[in-house]
Amino acid sequence: MILVDSHCHLDHEQFASDLGEVLARAADAGVERMLVIGTGDGPPELDRAIVMAAGYPQVLATVGVHPHDASKASAKTFDDLRALVREPKVVALGEIGLDFHYNFSPPEVQREVFLEQLRIARDAGKPVIIHTREAWTETMDVLREHWRGGAGIVHCFTGTAEQALEALDLGFHLGFGGVLTFPKSESVREAARITPEDRLLLETDAPYLAPVPHRGKRNEPAYTAHTARKLAEVRGVDAERIASTTTANFERLCLPALKTNEYTGSSHGTR
Repeated sequence: MILVDSHCHLDHEQFASDLGEVLARAADAGVERMLVIGTGDGPPELDRAIVMAAGYPQVLATVGVHPHDASKASAKTFDDLRALVREPKVVALGEIGLDFHYNFSPPEVQREVFLEQLRIARDAGKPVIIHTREAWTETMDVLREHWRGGAGIVHCFTGTAEQALEALDLGFHLGFGGVLTFPKSESVREAARITPEDRLLLETDAPYLAPVPHRGKRNEPAYTAHTARKLAEVRGVDAERIASTTTANFERLCLPALKTNEYTGSSHGTR
């Protein structure tokens, strides 16, 4: 079973002491690729995931300014992003969006930074990875006006079937993680049931939101396998099909130009 963890934070301090073991467990679980999200602690440091990806062939990277850090962004931040998003192992811009739960940055600043990053991604021809929390309507309004038809992922999808359809209508893939396995997450499972097969992705959001049976512990990419099995159960197919489908979806979305054997060797694309 070949899997992709389409969203993880391996640069987090929780992995500082045992990253090698974490990567080994991921490989044992069949996780051949991991997309490390390059938002880190926010500007001015934007290349943490790129540095990590350079050291590990199975790791890919994003760059971006998380909505929490929007107030830290400057004109130089956007200039840096325009350059970094074109780095060879940067496959998307994110995670970006709106988060009104904590309001670490004012909503109007979040929106301005979100819009500028959408422009940068469009110019670079890269998909976007969307973070939205307690700001669904506002996030969809921005995307409907400024990103309709563009490629991207709504990461850590925890909404309803109706919200799933709204995102799917805008052309997005949906990333499902550990929340899918939680006993009270039936609405998320219903969303996963109705999502077209070619729009499904798996993720961990490690070190956060570990799936059952590891709930409450540090999450890690190896646990993608637990979510894959749950998604297979929800959709009434075998786990192998979920693995092959979600891996192909990720490669088509994020790695359309990779040569066979580049990085980990499983891409079907050509340059």
